[in-house]
Amino acid sequence: MSLWSISISGKHLVYALGVFYVLVAIVTAFVPTSHDESLSSVLVTFAFITGSGLVLIVGGYRLPQTDIASQFHHDIFSRTLAGIAVMLAILALYHVQPGIGLSEPQRSLPILTGFAGVAGFAVGTFDARAKTRELELEHQNRQLEQVQARLEDSNERLEQFAYAASHDLQEPLRMISNYLQLIDKRYGDELDEDATEFLEYAVDGSERMTEMIDGLLQYSRVDTQGEPFEPVSLEAVLDDVCKDLEFCIEESHAELEWSELPRVDGDARQLRQLFQNLLTNAIEYSNMEDASPRIEIDAKRGESPRPSQQPDDTVNIGSDDWVIAVSDNGIGIDPADQERIFEVFQRLHTQEEHAGTGIGLALCKRVVERHGGRIWVDSEPGEGTTILITLPAAGTGDSDRAPRPNAEPTGHEDA
Repeated sequence: MSLWSISISGKHLVYALGVFYVLVAIVTAFVPTSHDESLSSVLVTFAFITGSGLVLIVGGYRLPQTDIASQFHHDIFSRTLAGIAVMLAILALYHVQPGIGLSEPQRSLPILTGFAGVAGFAVGTFDARAKTRELELEHQNRQLEQVQARLEDSNERLEQFAYAASHDLQEPLRMISNYLQLIDKRYGDELDEDATEFLEYAVDGSERMTEMIDGLLQYSRVDTQGEPFEPVSLEAVLDDVCKDLEFCIEESHAELEWSELPRVDGDARQLRQLFQNLLTNAIEYSNMEDASPRIEIDAKRGESPRPSQQPDDTVNIGSDDWVIAVSDNGIGIDPADQERIFEVFQRLHTQEEHAGTGIGLALCKRVVERHGGRIWVDSEPGEGTTILITLPAAGTGDSDRAPRPNAEPTGHEDA
């Protein structure tokens, strides 16, 4: 193993070089160059040379205590020697000039080379610290890449598990539901009132379990089964959603109003699912006793369209983000429950009060986060609910395809 391959050799060599300059200072102090040399001149020379030596001694001694990686210690020594070599080359060129030379080279030479060595040590320390930072960043990047690879593998396995579980569970559930319906069809007239009620509960439970499995499968595939982002007209998305919910809107006598809505970068299919869930919730949790459901949708770029409904400090709204507010006049949500509603299978009401699987808002959150946005709620019990989301404006993100045809804004619509 060579001296340069030893990790602590740089420290020892810098330390030894400092000791060498201290010894040189002692020799020059006790070996005068002329009989008429003053004491002050000797002391100044001794101080200059000793100072350089002490800087190198202390610097070499403290190298292991710094944040510089030990593998770069020898680089510091190399820079120190390089500084001395450069000074010697300059002095040599200066000395060969006709009529020019150092008056007392035995004293000037160690002073100047000592200063150059200290300068080289400083440059080497700065460079070694920069290399250490670069090495640490590379190590952190490798760790992040490994973590990301493990997360991708884990997500892939979870998706495979979710698909297999949903597929394997749906078949027996479908069979249970079919046989329960078959029992009801063949033997319904022979069953008493209690048996009929029990059978209805069983059929309803199997159907709700199927809906929950379908919803969980959609939730698990938001990131992996999404389409590339493209400019999407939110007005066109809402037109499609209203057509899908036409029966529900007419039956509940819901009124929908929205101002001119923007174009955003996103997955049109997932955005359609997002607004369908939000509008369905707004209708389902409306306060039917007081008035028909009334839903308003507003949008503003760079800030909330409703100044009184700003997000907390954890939500940053960029200047290129659209903030969409979906407000209703429904039963409202207690502030203590407003974080919980975005979690999977978290329901605030029983099936008898309001039907649902408990996945809708969790799916909304997943879709919004895939688009790089945030979702939050502003509500008080009995005073309606406003769901706010941020989405990137069209043209500010990475778009993989051209805009879809016939996606121009169509104005507002009342349903």
